[in-house]
Amino acid sequence: MNAFDFSPLFRTAIGFDRLARVLETARTAPDANGYPPYNIEKTGEDSYVLTMAVAGFGEQDLEIVARDNVLTITGRAPQPEEGRSFLYRGIAGRAFERRFVLADHIVVEGASLENGLLRLGLKRVVPEALKPRRIEVQTRQPQPQLADNSEAPQAEAA
Repeated sequence: MNAFDFSPLFRTAIGFDRLARVLETARTAPDANGYPPYNIEKTGEDSYVLTMAVAGFGEQDLEIVARDNVLTITGRAPQPEEGRSFLYRGIAGRAFERRFVLADHIVVEGASLENGLLRLGLKRVVPEALKPRRIEVQTRQPQPQLADNSEAPQAEAA
């Protein structure tokens, strides 16, 4: 894989540090050879489900971390039971690490492990301060102006 130098793109850009990190993460991401397989499903306007096939892994073997708009799912290889010998082992039990870049304001709502499938609920939660808001345009009433040659009435001193 060729290394790309993205620094010229960021010489005149300010505040695009996260984009640079995403590009660097994509460039240096290890080739996972498609293991473990996964699906990403859109279940609503702002909700998603990530389903990953992790047969042979238990809850104690999995670690899920969301940090800096990157979701990392790590699986530690389960320890084989003593006294077992396999003639053929087709169920993968190797360690893995999968990374997913999350869009802004995507949060992980929860995770469950059932029948060898790890399911993560994801939802876009935009803070109120960042939501678009409509601003009403008000017309100003013209203020009455005095003529140039007249003076405003002054209070009489007693």
